[in-house]
Amino acid sequence: MKRVLITGGAGFLGSHLCDRFIKEGYHVIAMDNLITGDLKNIEHLFKLPNFEFYHHDVSKFIHVPGELDYILHFASPASPIDYLKIPIQTLKVGSLGIHNCLGLARVKNARVLIASTSEVYGDPTVHPQTEEYWGNVNPVGPRGVYDEAKRFQEAMTMAYHTYHGLETRIVRIFNTYGPRMRLNDGRVLPAFIGQALRGEDLTMFGDGSQTRSFCFVDDLVEGIYRLLLSDYAYPVNIGNPDEITIKEFGEEIIKLTGTNQKLISLPLPKDDPKQRQPNITKAKELLGWEPKVNRAEGLKITYEYFKSLPNDELYKMADHRGFEDYEKK
Repeated sequence: MKRVLITGGAGFLGSHLCDRFIKEGYHVIAMDNLITGDLKNIEHLFKLPNFEFYHHDVSKFIHVPGELDYILHFASPASPIDYLKIPIQTLKVGSLGIHNCLGLARVKNARVLIASTSEVYGDPTVHPQTEEYWGNVNPVGPRGVYDEAKRFQEAMTMAYHTYHGLETRIVRIFNTYGPRMRLNDGRVLPAFIGQALRGEDLTMFGDGSQTRSFCFVDDLVEGIYRLLLSDYAYPVNIGNPDEITIKEFGEEIIKLTGTNQKLISLPLPKDDPKQRQPNITKAKELLGWEPKVNRAEGLKITYEYFKSLPNDELYKMADHRGFEDYEKK
């Protein structure tokens, strides 16, 4: 049985990856320090003999006994409300964390896949974004801690690939949604659905003309799985190219939830990307991958998930467990 380590395994994407690798017959080791992850996302796996959980911060030395075939580095705060609250931890998990994962991979002779992001493109001047675009990032702006951590992570991974001959894969993930997103994590989809469920007006930034492209989580996981098993070492965009404005998206949510709230405008945050749309030509050609789940279908599944959450989840603010402690380190 092949063994895979998934860092950030209790998070939104990490937990879905745990499910996929269990389904494919792997022995899965999930690692998470739980400051943004949640054990509820993976508790259904604890009874399985081929699943282990390590409560550990990947920014510190990683020890995993036994053989490892694959390492997927998905540990990182991933929404503005998180990485603005814990900027230092965000930088550390993208620098010290990836260094530890790559070092472990060398020892174990394992293949590494890292979760990069469309945020490496910053506020893009090229549209849609291809993998060859170098980006337009403000390194000292409030989002720089996340953007630059991911850019460094890519550079470090490629250095290990070229210098040490390590087998590496880089996925650039665009906006993704689905069950197990944190309702109050500050991203637009859970924010809109949470507001609709609470009977509040939906708040968009600016006039809502900025665009996003939303990919359902099952499609994303399929693309990641195919990339891991491919022989391509350079970055690959995985996302849904079906672009929509935030205003139109808010109107879709109002229609989906059957509520009669208004869309209201708030000031646009600093360095907020105006456009986000992946060019997925590489994914199609190299992996034979493209998204299958349309937004209407994916949103319905996601809405049902959020509706099933208890009321205290609906009304609590973002949960920053121990963030202040991490901030000081």
